[in-house]
Amino acid sequence: MDITEGHLLGGTVRYAQPRTGFRSGIEPVLLAAAVPARPGQRVLEAGSGAGAALLCLAARAPGISGVGVERDPSLVALAARNAAANAWHELAFLAADIAEAPDIGLFDHGLANPPYHAARSTASPDASRDLARRASADLFALWAASMGRRLRPRGTLTWIVSAAVLPACVAALVAAGCAPSAVLPLWPRPGQGAKLVLLRGVKGGRGQFRVLPGLVLHAAAGGFTQDAEMILRHGGGLAI
Repeated sequence: MDITEGHLLGGTVRYAQPRTGFRSGIEPVLLAAAVPARPGQRVLEAGSGAGAALLCLAARAPGISGVGVERDPSLVALAARNAAANAWHELAFLAADIAEAPDIGLFDHGLANPPYHAARSTASPDASRDLARRASADLFALWAASMGRRLRPRGTLTWIVSAAVLPACVAALVAAGCAPSAVLPLWPRPGQGAKLVLLRGVKGGRGQFRVLPGLVLHAAAGGFTQDAEMILRHGGGLAI
């Protein structure tokens, strides 16, 4: 695999990823910022790719342990390499589909950036990119059920998804017993509709569902907003 060497969180995290195909954007960094993990807790990621989200979470919350489940063995190997490069030996990566993964114990938190483009949408000529982006009709239900049963009671499940599939994701979390508790819109620029949202569910939760104020990513004049910079460059958190 041809890879590029780079960094996340303003240089805090060493991160290598494939030169071509599906490459990490800001989504895994924002996702990691929204997970309320504390030292000593276990975290599960589905579709972990080269490990960007778990690496950022480990940088933000030292002392956690995590397992990333990813179907592509080459990305699993690269994620393990990334974890070793940052000396985070408490992160492990497993080559499997989350719906068919073996018994890996229980977790305090789960996170995912599931494929959310419809299966009928135009396929990418790159197989790995296509696998990461296009979803079957039942994927959200399968992922929610598979992740939910691996959470401890009151464990959290946090997803970053397209706003267009939010109703389907809410329904999937409800069916999995992970009651949706909040959604945080990610506004591209002031006055523009959100294309992405962060969705939180709580296993066995009974609280009221909240729509949070959200985060504006880019300033009208260009560049990231100060709030976005605090998360993307400086490891700040997103309270949900």
